[in-house]
Amino acid sequence: MELLEQAREAKQAMALADTETKNRALLAMADALLTCQDSILAANEQDLTAARGTISEVMLDRLALNPARIAGMAQGIREVAALPDPVGTVLARVERPNGLVIEKTSAPMGVIAIIYESRPNVTSDAAALALKAGSACVLRGGKEAHRSAAAIVSALQEGLSAAGLPRQALQLVEDTSRQSARELMTARGFVDLLIPRGGAGLIRACVDQATVPVIETGTGICHIYVDGQADLDMALAIVENAKCSRPSVCNAAEVCLVDRSAAPAFLPRLKERLVDDRASRGEVPVELRLDPQAAALIPGTPAGPEDFDTEFLDYVLAVKVVDGAGEAVSHIARHSTHHSDCIVTGDEDTARAFLSGVDSAAVYWNASTRFTDGGEFGLGCEMGISTQKLHARGPMGLQELCTYRYLIRGSGQTR
Repeated sequence: MELLEQAREAKQAMALADTETKNRALLAMADALLTCQDSILAANEQDLTAARGTISEVMLDRLALNPARIAGMAQGIREVAALPDPVGTVLARVERPNGLVIEKTSAPMGVIAIIYESRPNVTSDAAALALKAGSACVLRGGKEAHRSAAAIVSALQEGLSAAGLPRQALQLVEDTSRQSARELMTARGFVDLLIPRGGAGLIRACVDQATVPVIETGTGICHIYVDGQADLDMALAIVENAKCSRPSVCNAAEVCLVDRSAAPAFLPRLKERLVDDRASRGEVPVELRLDPQAAALIPGTPAGPEDFDTEFLDYVLAVKVVDGAGEAVSHIARHSTHHSDCIVTGDEDTARAFLSGVDSAAVYWNASTRFTDGGEFGLGCEMGISTQKLHARGPMGLQELCTYRYLIRGSGQTR
């Protein structure tokens, strides 16, 4: 609780910090990541050594840092510094007949807490966004990445201090037990917003148990529907990128739906591309889990009852043959986590019906779901992907980390 008290005390300094000061701190934080690269990589190697044999290879890749990834983290912070400051933005203005001027104005949240798992880059992304949005930030990472997170936070705190802002505005919870997570979930009066980033179990625990405001960041059962009017070369490239470029992340595709008219031509090529070609290059082949109609066209693993409701986070893809876009939309409505879904088609009317009918945070036409990312959306980086509808949806950047208040100017009016 002492840590939360320190964060609560620091939030006023962050709320009062001007844009120049915040940007100076962010640039110093980015520089500190590079200056402290050796110690961060050493801590990360300890995390990797401890995790080997206990988590999958794709999850090890998610945990791993290298100089390029640290440079990317620093660049993400610099991009946040370059973005407009959301604090104090006038969102709406009205002048009443009695002369009152009422301005709806963006304001800091206060203390933003993030519970996340084994991605060290979340540490710097979350800190940069929260601090630029004028809030203090409390981070509670997973045990697999704790040494890495501690080294990153130490570097970032040096940057804060260099700009004259309190180190206590950025805190890392040392305890990685479930008890510390529960304390954050119930820290009313200390935590103004809680954001969980991780697997379905973590997110559900936060939504069910928290007594502080929570934004639900969703698991990603992302679909790609290959329509009968799709360019099959384009569809193959999109599916491969969405599944294979980084399968351990939430915007990776987990399900491929194929129109019945396209299936005989498309599915053999899909197997060749994702299974045979990858194996021949020494890459991990994708395990295709096939519904009965797809299994009649290509070999693979029969799909089980849970395969269309599973976020695999691995080289596994569930495949189903459907009767057109209407059935694809219905399937997605039943099985989607409302994260990111895509249609590949050359027919504009079909695409527009799909875009209107799929109720997800990001809906694509002829593009990979892997673009659902704060950096790719021009937000610098992201706090997470919100799959709820209040008050933020999709990649959460600076605007989504602010609340608002009304500022009213008068000249003696009484009611």
